[in-house]
Amino acid sequence: MKRSTIILSVIGLLILLFGVRACNTQKALASMDEGVTAQWRQVEVAYQARMDKTKNLFSIVQQSAEFEKGTLKEVIEARSKATSIQINADNLTPEKLAEFEKAQNAFGSSLGRLMAISENYPQLQAVQGFRDFQAQYEGMENRISTERMRFNESVQNLNTYIRQFPTNIFASIFGYQKRAYFESAAGAENAPDIDGMRDKKLN
Repeated sequence: MKRSTIILSVIGLLILLFGVRACNTQKALASMDEGVTAQWRQVEVAYQARMDKTKNLFSIVQQSAEFEKGTLKEVIEARSKATSIQINADNLTPEKLAEFEKAQNAFGSSLGRLMAISENYPQLQAVQGFRDFQAQYEGMENRISTERMRFNESVQNLNTYIRQFPTNIFASIFGYQKRAYFESAAGAENAPDIDGMRDKKLN
């Protein structure tokens, strides 16, 4: 066999191996990238569920003449701001995610204060719709925390894979980039402390 034939065969084999590796890497990147996007949708669903359920809550609270109007106004404004911030799943930059997170945290915090203060108003506590929301409140916050944690896990899997050699080369070729994480506020992984919020307000 001629030397040139051997060289061409080796080059052809290397090209074939490169192509196979490129295809496999692209498939893995696409799968992980879609996994991050899908999990982001679940985060949005969890936040939207909280938004939807607070619609009726505001109406119920407004009917309680003695309730602190300033607190309710704060929650309504925080909800409006959080609702106005929308993020494209394909463009989850650290800056946009931080803006979204800040608005959602502000709404969650003000809603938690409303729930804590409400325990001082027997008239409001007697309304069935309010009691139903109370029963669902902690579960909603826990689901948000869970979905955010799963999102970060999906992002970590993708980002770790992209950083590896030679995957980083293929990721650059195919246009895949690292995704941003949720940077949780201190204590955000815990369920809302209603008793603590109420005691703090009363002091």
